[in-house]
Amino acid sequence: MKTSTAPSAPAPTLDRQDERLRNSTGIRGTIDGALDRVKSGDLGVLPVIAGLAIIWTILQILNPIFLSSSNLVNLAMESAAVGVIALGIVCVLLLGQIDLSVGSVSGLSAALVTVTFVNQGWNVWLSVGAAVLMGMIIGWFYGQIFNRFGVPAFVITLAGLLGFLGLQLYVLGPIGSINLPFDSTLVYFAQLAFVPDWLSYVLVVGAAAALFLTDLRHARARHSAGLSSRSLSGSALRAAGLLVVAGLVVWYLNQTRGVGWMFVFFLALVLAMNYALTRTRWGRSMFAVGGNAEAARRAGINVKAVYTSAFVACTTLAAVGGILAASRLAAANQSSGGGDVNLNAIAAAVIGGTSLFGGRGSAFAALLGIIVIQSISSGLTLLSLDSSFRFMVTGAVLLLAVTLDSVSRRSRSSHGKA
Repeated sequence: MKTSTAPSAPAPTLDRQDERLRNSTGIRGTIDGALDRVKSGDLGVLPVIAGLAIIWTILQILNPIFLSSSNLVNLAMESAAVGVIALGIVCVLLLGQIDLSVGSVSGLSAALVTVTFVNQGWNVWLSVGAAVLMGMIIGWFYGQIFNRFGVPAFVITLAGLLGFLGLQLYVLGPIGSINLPFDSTLVYFAQLAFVPDWLSYVLVVGAAAALFLTDLRHARARHSAGLSSRSLSGSALRAAGLLVVAGLVVWYLNQTRGVGWMFVFFLALVLAMNYALTRTRWGRSMFAVGGNAEAARRAGINVKAVYTSAFVACTTLAAVGGILAASRLAAANQSSGGGDVNLNAIAAAVIGGTSLFGGRGSAFAALLGIIVIQSISSGLTLLSLDSSFRFMVTGAVLLLAVTLDSVSRRSRSSHGKA
């Protein structure tokens, strides 16, 4: 007599995050998951952190002042303006595009703020708002040219670099330089505003608590959808690590002037962008389009809107970075946004781990990358070496970062085929 057996239910298909979290039960699972990602070629921020540790060690040996609290405070403050611009570069690189005009947009933004605020007598926040709005309009214009006519982003933004540089010179006029009042809100914010010691520790605790609660909420959402998720102990370990590391950093910086509000503002933008990229539909669309635009289009994603939003985010953050740079310098002039601003912003995003090939990166790439670049600049300045050495060292680090990215992509590709 033949017996019939009910067909067994198919095994659930694991998504990429399931693969990463399948063994994440406790500390051991978290470590094993990290090792699996490294073996598969997903190095994450490990090369950046290792490189930063090597750079700091060498510079500290050559000059013991480098890791002093006062120098690290200056390093953090000097990183904020270009770091904000690099954060926008991350957005366009995720789509496999580029924006060469961020330096000119930042310089034009600085010129617009100083002219309207100092010469025209506008309210300072009205001037800032006008400059930020200008950045948004420029990004929208880029998006329309890119989507409607298919002009490569390289050409569009190269034209923007030249055109907005000329507009910056026109706005500044024959004088070419306008100083911001030292008693203005902008200059105070960029030069003299520091977080009180007690509040800095409160912010650290709040950040750790927010990380834990966000992880917990995300884990519950995945669990309710039948997907694997990070364990409670793993989330607690991440939050505790952030609490300890950030607490030690804040304690050390508080030995002198402390943490500047401008750097806190930069960190807040990084965290906001990280949340947008990792926890929102827009962020998922960014990675999908960067990975394969045609596949994303067939999946129902509005690819043109995603491209436009990336350009808008990039130029808006470039405008904000230009305002911060002018506030830090207490002036805007013909060289604002010029020099190596473009190069440093792009290099910071790439050195921090954002792929030039699109589809891979994070908001924290801007933070890590600009700290690497600013560390090189600060260390070589303390050693009384001119800018020629800074360009050569930064170029070498950039080449190394892109090489590691190419090798890791090849490793992930071969691992996926296996």
